[in-house]
Amino acid sequence: MRKAVAPLLAVTVALVLADSAVVTLALPDILRHLDASVTEVSWVLICFNLVLGLGSVPTALVFARAQPRWFSAAGIAVFAGASAWCALAGSIEILIIARCIQAIGGALALVGCLELLVTDQGERRGVGTWVAAGVVGTAAGPFVGGLLTEAISWQAIFVVQVPFALLAVPAALAVTAAPEVTVDRHRPAIRPNLTLALLSASLTAALFLLVLLLVEGWSRSPATAAMTVSVVPVAALLARPLARLLHAPKDVEVAVGCFLIAGGLVGLGILPSAELAWTIAPQALVGLGLGMTVDRLTAQALELRLPRINHAGWTLSARHLGVVVGLAILTPVFTGDLQDAQRPAQEAITSLVLDAPLQPQDKIDLAGALGEDLSAQQGQVPDLSEAFRKARFSPEELPAAKRLQDDLDEQLERAATYAFRDSFLIGAGLGLLALVTVVVPRRRAS
Repeated sequence: MRKAVAPLLAVTVALVLADSAVVTLALPDILRHLDASVTEVSWVLICFNLVLGLGSVPTALVFARAQPRWFSAAGIAVFAGASAWCALAGSIEILIIARCIQAIGGALALVGCLELLVTDQGERRGVGTWVAAGVVGTAAGPFVGGLLTEAISWQAIFVVQVPFALLAVPAALAVTAAPEVTVDRHRPAIRPNLTLALLSASLTAALFLLVLLLVEGWSRSPATAAMTVSVVPVAALLARPLARLLHAPKDVEVAVGCFLIAGGLVGLGILPSAELAWTIAPQALVGLGLGMTVDRLTAQALELRLPRINHAGWTLSARHLGVVVGLAILTPVFTGDLQDAQRPAQEAITSLVLDAPLQPQDKIDLAGALGEDLSAQQGQVPDLSEAFRKARFSPEELPAAKRLQDDLDEQLERAATYAFRDSFLIGAGLGLLALVTVVVPRRRAS
């Protein structure tokens, strides 16, 4: 068991932080399965980050005066139980409640695992493992969630977490860490935590909006979307060895990382078409930026500050409240732009149907069915395939009908790409704000 302690605790950290974005690719399935509205289903994502963000600091204050292994084990067990409850949820309200409890368990698990890893591996290596596990979990969450949703179901995202978390409970109990009695003599590190919050808000555009664009806007399957967004975690893992080769100072590395994230989001905001290949380079920039910033900033926020666990709470709070702020800013922008894009898209669709080489009566029937679908799917990127399935074309008209459907799908993809543009550019702006917090000169200590 001793050899498995650190890996199991690191996996727990990665699981909890992956949960902040793991359901992104499953949201359309959850929406349909639980008969929820878009606003309701967005709270599956928001409530987890909000509770974790607000709960991290109070949790850390309790931990500073308690036996870490008992609280850690309890937190991991609560996280495992709530994950199982999420999988069994039969309504959106129950799923949201279960996600809130999952976040409470996650907050206990995260701050507890930091103390246990430091006890097990020493200060430098323990903090490094905790930080690295968090970066991998954050970056890989949407990828893993998309694969599980496509291969099994959205419930599988939560089911697979249960055995890993249950294995981590005895691992936490095996670490005999004494509560650290340390006078609180350091203030929270404002600058790295503020930068982390702004970057988390900015990364929401890449980790949340991009997968929505792929699945809802471009009608790609969750598996295809998952494979596409795998560029981000791969690039994040390559960032650290690349940074070591360059030997850049830490602040320069963070500044470059912020600039890469902003640049990648600008690239996603000006995509020339709905070809997946166009997203690769911008995602690589975002992934490299993520790998060069989040672990550095987290380490800076914790460096030489005691009690360590309190500062870990502030860092977690900054990251997750940053995600909530990002969702609060970006969600109304892209839903509003989606509404605005519907009228010109409808006009273009009408024009394409009128110009199609079909019989007049077939055009009238198809236009009526398309109009019903567009009205029924207000606020979403519509799926027009049902209208074509209902239409009865003669064998001679089938090739023309197929070309028309392809043209309409292409028109909708263009409209969706345009509708997400402002949100990606706002995300880039948040990344540049994070860059400002890095490059503004520090006041000299008197």
